[in-house]
Amino acid sequence: MSIESFTEFFMQHLYGGLLNLSTLGYVIAGLIMLQLSMMAVTLYLHRDAAHRSLNLHPVLRHIFRFWIWCTSGMLTREWVAVHRKHHAMCEKPGDPHSPKVFGLKKVLLEGAELYREETKSEETLEKYGRGCPRDWIEINVYERFPWGGIVLFVLSCLFFYGVPGIILLSIQLVSMPLFAAGIINGIGHHTGYRNFECDDAATNIVPWGIFVGGEELHNNHHAFPTSAKFSMRPWEFDIGWMYITIFSKLGLAKVNKVAPQPAMRPAAGELNADTLRAVIINRMHVLRDYTKQVTLPTLRFERRRADAGAMLSRAKRVLVRQPSLLDGRAKARLDEILDNSATLRTVHEFRDRLQALWQSGAAISNEKLLEQLKQWCAEAEASGIRFLEDFAARMRSYAMSPAPIRA
Repeated sequence: MSIESFTEFFMQHLYGGLLNLSTLGYVIAGLIMLQLSMMAVTLYLHRDAAHRSLNLHPVLRHIFRFWIWCTSGMLTREWVAVHRKHHAMCEKPGDPHSPKVFGLKKVLLEGAELYREETKSEETLEKYGRGCPRDWIEINVYERFPWGGIVLFVLSCLFFYGVPGIILLSIQLVSMPLFAAGIINGIGHHTGYRNFECDDAATNIVPWGIFVGGEELHNNHHAFPTSAKFSMRPWEFDIGWMYITIFSKLGLAKVNKVAPQPAMRPAAGELNADTLRAVIINRMHVLRDYTKQVTLPTLRFERRRADAGAMLSRAKRVLVRQPSLLDGRAKARLDEILDNSATLRTVHEFRDRLQALWQSGAAISNEKLLEQLKQWCAEAEASGIRFLEDFAARMRSYAMSPAPIRA
């Protein structure tokens, strides 16, 4: 090889790296790297390590753990502890990254800083980080050299991709703070739609699914934290669940739990212990059904009153949302609506009583709970409000049904 040929070869590979890809090749490589990062977070850190809804094969766990260390410097125990504390303290003082506590701008722009600050708390790590890997490589490599992975990643990108690797590297290092710390923890607790009225402000946001591994279905996740599948409606797509399905067929993953799905018996019978169990386990579905079958139809009926139409024109949000999530202005609006409509006040009070029933489940016996449910149904059926009466009658039909395991 002549000196000119060697120089041309050297300069070509110095610029394009060992792989010397085309422009399209670099784009594909960047997308693959981004998807691998999102898979590592949503499958390994979130669904496997934090919530135990999924068991990944040890080989996959090691691959994802290594990739996360290389691309972000994050440690499993730290991420899991911060996330579990978020669920335990959601929207309250102590939540590591709630927009309700810190403000949306703070979480969007400084979400990574909030995460790092919380990882400094030994109390958080000790209380919420149990059950995470503490093997030789975790202690002697990942924990001892937290930035070592990023250094290795930088050198690898430059070696394989050359100068364009700087762009791929930048996208990769920015994606985690942007998508996870910013969009999910920020927008996912501020803006979007809600399938379920859980006790926190979590929302579902679209169309981010292909970028954030299904984590955009945040309201669904907070309603059913231990479910390995985040999609709940036919039109929702959880790309993380697609990966789980593929890995399951390959023997590389095992689903431990998915969200319960209620079944309705064709003929309503007497309220019994099985009915009570179905109502409590499916309480998020029951509350959603109450909103669709009682609260909203009653609101539409009341709007037709000549003296109430204007006052109730924008009442849906305050009637449906959990009272603890309403600000002072919204609470005043709710009080005004309920003061001017005895029917809506009754419907709202029955919803609160129904929620109080399953919230007290751990404090009283099943027999007492069953008596309370029977009393609730009897009083609802005698309320004189048709929608409430019909719902109380349907309560007798709730039954357990295993959720199908499918993509």
